[in-house]
Amino acid sequence: MKVAYRLIISVSLLLLTACSQNQPVKESQLALMKTTNPPPLSTERENNSDRVEDIKRDVSSLPELYDVAVIKGEKDTLVVYKVKHMHRFKMKTIEKNLNKKLEKKHPKENFTVSSDYKIFLEAVRLNEGMKSGRLSHSKAEKRLEEIVKMTEDMK
Repeated sequence: MKVAYRLIISVSLLLLTACSQNQPVKESQLALMKTTNPPPLSTERENNSDRVEDIKRDVSSLPELYDVAVIKGEKDTLVVYKVKHMHRFKMKTIEKNLNKKLEKKHPKENFTVSSDYKIFLEAVRLNEGMKSGRLSHSKAEKRLEEIVKMTEDMK
């Protein structure tokens, strides 16, 4: 009886592990557990990758942050980030300093800055949708506006 029980357990474990081997893992599934560091993205039709890269470099240079996502739209630029654990007590001052730094260096941009995990996850999903081609520029711009509205509703 014990042999049959052990055999059933080992066969079921083998089947469970074999079924999960070929499943691709999306970045958004791991975004809250590890550093994903998604590439900066622009939903505009003309390519502004230099400005978006520059914004990401500016934000990533802060030592308190460990994961940054930047999405530039036609009107707004969304900057979401994760704060290192020991710096979470100073999140308000970090956000204020980041806003000052971005406004000083890029005065023509309209920034929306957030450290919320849900907003970060939505930004990573938008990035994945644009990279895979599922989202057109107009749909990505509309989704970016929804995410920006979400950040304003949370404040």
